[in-house]
Amino acid sequence: MNLQLLRLIAGRLAVGLVSLLIVSAVVFTITGLLPGDAAQEQLGQEATPEALAALRQQMGLTQSGPERYWQWLNGLLRGNPGQSIVSSAPVADLIGSRLPNSLMLAGVTALVSVPLALLLGILSAVWRGSWFDRAASMGAVAVVSVPEFLVATLAVLVFAVHLRWLPALSYSVDISSPGQMLRSFAMPVMSLSCVIIAQMMRMTRAAVIDQLRAPYIEMVKLKGASPARMVLAHALPNAIGPIANAVALSLSYLLGGVIIIETIFNYPGIAKLMVDGVSQRDMPLVQACAMIFCAAYLILVTLADLCGIVANPRLRHQ
Repeated sequence: MNLQLLRLIAGRLAVGLVSLLIVSAVVFTITGLLPGDAAQEQLGQEATPEALAALRQQMGLTQSGPERYWQWLNGLLRGNPGQSIVSSAPVADLIGSRLPNSLMLAGVTALVSVPLALLLGILSAVWRGSWFDRAASMGAVAVVSVPEFLVATLAVLVFAVHLRWLPALSYSVDISSPGQMLRSFAMPVMSLSCVIIAQMMRMTRAAVIDQLRAPYIEMVKLKGASPARMVLAHALPNAIGPIANAVALSLSYLLGGVIIIETIFNYPGIAKLMVDGVSQRDMPLVQACAMIFCAAYLILVTLADLCGIVANPRLRHQ
């Protein structure tokens, strides 16, 4: 790894950190502009002005915006995002109890969607122009056009209401058997995977086709290599960079979809926790959850950028 590549990687990481700092300011500002008063929400409409003023003083709402932002950011960097306004529990504890559930849902979704999308994308590229390629491409376009909430609603109507194969809500997180795991994750994973598989399949197909059209593939054909060897041993290794980029960008889409899916299926994850915090005007909880989602998105996008730089030497030069 040469010095120029190290500088590029360090530069991308620095840009990611600066972007995260800007995002933190935006998140803090936007959550502060949400309608409603946190003190009024906690004490109710019958609270006296004296009680409201005392609670606002206790919550630090009487301080200026820059002061509150600096205190919040300082605590966030130390791993202490504050206390929940509603439950008075540490925000870190609330997130810690829900974050493993969201990570498990995201992990199962990635475990299902990534291999299937790569397989479909590679097969579509190898058999481009065939009935399989046309059917897969049309199906991908149709799935991308459908939002997650509609996919989740249709899944509930078909598998929970009419067929009664699966529960409509995903309450259980204590997985003790493969059957219980299937029942708990089947519909949330299916709803999340549809769009991810479609996007990743199309990007993988484009990356492999781009390599199959390269001049060195003609030389491989002249040497008598079989189609499987031509794809697996020559085209696919050179397409690893764009494919890794496609995987990272597609998985970043998972972060937005999980908010909708956890809310629809009442899944006890961090996205559902954030939605409940918004409805209760629990600003410290909402801010911490939003920062987790933004940080995860920036990490995935940065990884996709770094994969492209490492895999493509042309991106290392101005």
